[in-house]
Amino acid sequence: MAERLPFVLLSVAVSLDGYIDDNHPERLRLSNLADFDRVDEERKGVDAILIGANTVRRDNPRLVVKSEERRAQRVAAGKPAYPIKVTITASGDLDPGSKFFGTVDAEKIVYTTDAAEATVKERLGNVATVVALGETVTPAAVLEDLAARGVERIMVEGGGHIHTVFLTADLVDELQIVFAPIFVGQNSAPRFVHDGVFPQDFRNRMNLIETRAVGDCALLRYRPIR
Repeated sequence: MAERLPFVLLSVAVSLDGYIDDNHPERLRLSNLADFDRVDEERKGVDAILIGANTVRRDNPRLVVKSEERRAQRVAAGKPAYPIKVTITASGDLDPGSKFFGTVDAEKIVYTTDAAEATVKERLGNVATVVALGETVTPAAVLEDLAARGVERIMVEGGGHIHTVFLTADLVDELQIVFAPIFVGQNSAPRFVHDGVFPQDFRNRMNLIETRAVGDCALLRYRPIR
């Protein structure tokens, strides 16, 4: 019997014109301290957090539950202090010294292709578990492997390519999108999603389950109608 796929929460902050970053070298902080704390609370409740390799390279995030109290609550509930950190790479172009791999107490899993497996293992050494999933890495295959490892709830946090492949595969169970009251106005800057065929289009609208002000930002929570 196949494992049930994990619940997928996609969390993203965007500008009013749909960008998740600008073209400057430093990462654009779109939301605010109140939203950073809200995201930390969401991270507390998941078993894994997934980002793409480009986001690892571009943003160099730690990707952890920052609150000591929340980590203690996880441990009291029988969970590890930190969710598993997950990324996907076809090239293997990852720095083992990046912050993503730096949290000693957090498990790290890197998914890649059969062709790149040896290269990724050589580059990363023992800083992460490297898992090859065939000729290509699909989001469904990633979720199936994570389910076999006991992951029941996963948070997807970017970037645009990862958002697109999970949404177009109809594997997102909840979308949390925070709109920041700014415009980026740079056509070549990273966008929320890339071109694709999305199941939730004008014929199949998503269900809005919550709207909430978070400081000067607006949180919208959507779930697909399947």
